Amino acid sequence: MVPSGTATRATSLTLKCVMFAAYKRARTMPDEHDRTPKPYGDPATTTPERVLLIQAHPDDAEFSCAGTIAKWVVNGAEIHYCSITSGDKGSDDAEMTGVALANMREEEQREACRILGVKSVTFLGYPDAMLMPDLNLRRELVRVMRRIRPTTLVCQDPTMRYAGREYINHPDHIAAGEASLAALFPSTRDRMTFPELLQEGLEPHKVPNIYIYGAAEPDCWVDITTSIETKIAALKAHASQLGDWDPTEMIQEWGRRSAYANPMKPEGSGQYAEAFKYMHLR
Repeated sequence: MVPSGTATRATSLTLKCVMFAAYKRARTMPDEHDRTPKPYGDPATTTPERVLLIQAHPDDAEFSCAGTIAKWVVNGAEIHYCSITSGDKGSDDAEMTGVALANMREEEQREACRILGVKSVTFLGYPDAMLMPDLNLRRELVRVMRRIRPTTLVCQDPTMRYAGREYINHPDHIAAGEASLAALFPSTRDRMTFPELLQEGLEPHKVPNIYIYGAAEPDCWVDITTSIETKIAALKAHASQLGDWDPTEMIQEWGRRSAYANPMKPEGSGQYAEAFKYMHLR
């Protein structure tokens, strides 16, 4: 004879399994009320409609994913940048001040955006090298997302701590990625989160597509062979960071390595690529 407690637990477990199976069926059934755009069939070749790119510092995107941005612009995408800091710590010049450097780097970012064809750039003015993914930053990013109302977010990877033996990811990059994803889900979507934004006329918004750059575990490779020269030109706009160094050879090498690393590289694809982690939220 089975003890009554055991029978009750078995019945409870069976009921949970049935409910979970029903939930899974419901998730795969068409929903006439679900207006969330479907996932991109091939995120590597799809051009998003409206993109918000968030970066920790001016030049982060140009180093990492500006080839994709340039390609999307040519194909008709509307691109908006948000730079959380203005990079006011990025100089070894003893005569330089943080305010002067921030102003310089904002102008360099605007020039890079002009070269790429980016529609707008927002600077949040947070101090460089001190970024924390707290509620204040999350609120600011929700404000930007609800104002821009993108179909696609491009942001940094909060899980990428280091690579190989020679690179430690900047803590601002990690914080920017963490804050970006926390703002997207669930805060930008949920009406009762940051209700003060409703008083600004900023209604909730769902962002279904995410491309994470600098990803620790990429699964999407965008061919940038036709746009790598534009990427390099945009990167060169950041003269305060490059000095007299020409980044062309390094960027080309990075592009070749990314293309080579693509396990799904289609026949006839180009020699340069940028890698992302792609996600789709319902």
